[in-house]
Amino acid sequence: QVQVVESGGGSVQPGGSLRLSCGASGTVFTITRMGWYRQCPGKQRELVAEIGSDDTINYSESVKGRFAISRGNAKNTVDLQMNSLKLEDTAVYYCKAAILIATYWGQGTQVTVSS
Repeated sequence: QVQVVESGGGSVQPGGSLRLSCGASGTVFTITRMGWYRQCPGKQRELVAEIGSDDTINYSESVKGRFAISRGNAKNTVDLQMNSLKLEDTAVYYCKAAILIATYWGQGTQVTVSS
């Protein structure tokens, strides 16, 4: 089975930075569709940033200009560089990997922004 694992979460002050990493394993496919979503307290899971199979990148307007998604050096990995973090960025961040018609999610990594 495909396993998706995130890392890099933690606590940071407003204006600080964090870098999240994600890796997908358990498949012979090269996963080209990967992205980051988050679930803020009391809200539904929402898009943060995603790289499509054609390498098109989509950002949520709330993070555009502050966050940057990129493919990692290792196979089936993706990173999320988060700069200028705000209190409202506090959430559990989930990595998504898509293979054919199937999607797989990691268990999430907590990001807490507080003064």
